[in-house]
Amino acid sequence: MYEILLICVIAIITFITRVLPFLVFKNKAYPIIEYLGDVLPYAIMVMLVVYCLRSVDLLSGNHGICEIIGVGSVVLLHLLKRNTLLSIIGGTLIYMLCVQIIFI
Repeated sequence: MYEILLICVIAIITFITRVLPFLVFKNKAYPIIEYLGDVLPYAIMVMLVVYCLRSVDLLSGNHGICEIIGVGSVVLLHLLKRNTLLSIIGGTLIYMLCVQIIFI
C-alpha cells in the first residue's frame, strides 16, 4: 500500500511541475522565455556532444576513429535528410557497428 501511495504522490508532483509553467506563462509574452526557447535547443545539443566526446583519448586505442566516424555520420545524415531523429539514430547505429564489429 505504501508503494502505491508513493507512486501516486510522485505522479501528482511530476504532473504539477509540468503543468505549472503553462499556467503561469499563459497568454503572456516574455522576451527572455522566447530567447531561451530559441537558444536552448542548440546549447543542449552542444553540451551533449561535448559530454559524449569528453573522454575520447586521441593518443591511445583506436585514436577516436569510431567517434569521428559517428559524429561525421550524424552531420552527413542531417545535412542530407534534415531529420534530427534519423541523424541521431543513424549516427548511433554507425558508431555501435564501428565499435562492435570493425574495431573489436
